[in-house]
Amino acid sequence: MNKVGPVLHQLKKITIDTDSFWKIFTPELTQLVNTFKKYDYELRIAGGAVRDIIMDIVPEDIDFASTATPPQMKEMFEKEHIRMLHKKGEEHGTITCRINEKQNFEVTTLRFDVVCDGRRAEVGFTTDWEIDAFRRDLTVNSLYLDFEGTIYDYTGGKQDVDDRIIRFVGDPVSRIQEDYLRILRYFRFFGRIANTPNEHDPDTIKAIIDNKAGLKAVSGERIWSEFKRIVVGRYASEVIQVMLDECKLHPYLGLKDDVKLDQFTQIFDRSVQKNTEGYDLIAPCTVLTSLFQSDRHVMDFHKKCRISNHEKILCMFVIKHREEAGENRGEMLYFKNLLMDEFHLNSQSDFIMNRFRIMELMKYVDAYDLLQEFQEWQIPKMPLNGIHLMEAGVPKGKYFKYLLEYLYGVWKESEFTMTFEELIAHKDDEFEVPEEDLTNGPNAKRQRRK
Repeated sequence: MNKVGPVLHQLKKITIDTDSFWKIFTPELTQLVNTFKKYDYELRIAGGAVRDIIMDIVPEDIDFASTATPPQMKEMFEKEHIRMLHKKGEEHGTITCRINEKQNFEVTTLRFDVVCDGRRAEVGFTTDWEIDAFRRDLTVNSLYLDFEGTIYDYTGGKQDVDDRIIRFVGDPVSRIQEDYLRILRYFRFFGRIANTPNEHDPDTIKAIIDNKAGLKAVSGERIWSEFKRIVVGRYASEVIQVMLDECKLHPYLGLKDDVKLDQFTQIFDRSVQKNTEGYDLIAPCTVLTSLFQSDRHVMDFHKKCRISNHEKILCMFVIKHREEAGENRGEMLYFKNLLMDEFHLNSQSDFIMNRFRIMELMKYVDAYDLLQEFQEWQIPKMPLNGIHLMEAGVPKGKYFKYLLEYLYGVWKESEFTMTFEELIAHKDDEFEVPEEDLTNGPNAKRQRRK
């Protein structure tokens, strides 16, 4: 079988003995390792977890690679009474098991690409670790680590991690054309690992520019899964500037070609600084809204990147309120009123989601000084509702809804302190309502209720 890509490096084995390595061991992991040994299959930690351990970071997620095929793993786990979870990844060589009802492990058979169309690969299975290494995207993600602390490096990835260099395995053009999403993965890992924000390899950038049109065929969901990590990742402003100004990736990300990054940089850099002070980092869609001038721009972005409905609403919410919120960023009452209006006037009944959106808006306009108090604010309950109005003899009809909204406004004016008795006393007030045959819009004529 031919090797995938040119063999640029001899296999290097490096032994490590660090806390970040030994801390990954649990009784469940030990059981997994012993199970593979018992059946004479090789098992190693693969990819990003090895990279993190080299960087002295205890990995949150650990992927495993093995010489065992999916049928062999299933047979082995069944004999050992180890529960297997969903089988969605089986055709791609991945089996997920759960040991002692405590820890899940995702194990993937060593693979080679049979057919690549730039989006997804049809794979075959192998027992050759080098073949598997050379089908991976970046050298820093093509490392393996056994359970005695030996790193297996076929591509020079260990030195690249040490030097904080991001490069493709072998020929960058070939790697990109196998899966065009690797263009975005390059930028994500560059931001995560590089020592400085602007030292990109010219040949890599040229390969990205020459092949960027392939991103047209990549699904929006996959593009967003990478891009949303870039926009809140390390060196986000500088990385996105290269993506847009140098590589001209605007149309493949659903962005206008004249977007300016000044406000993005200001909002994101402020969020990073506040994050060091204990505040949560700003959400990807919140900071991206700085690149949108209108709801139409949000919809153009959604058309390409397929953001969730929740994310789309968040963008539109920030656009709608950011100017007024900026003018009132030092006024807690403004944000409290906005939260209550969403529930009582705009039929947004989920207070948790409403509070989240307003807190994101507060980060956007630099109202960080108010965030904690707003987050801890106990939302008051309006002491009067429609049932009370009916019991007070108010007939149901065209005025009923508007009377309830009017009384909410009276309660809001009291800063939500009015009692039921004080509020019900206003039920006979005069207030304006739309005419019955007109919509409640900016051009609606209004009349008084007597």
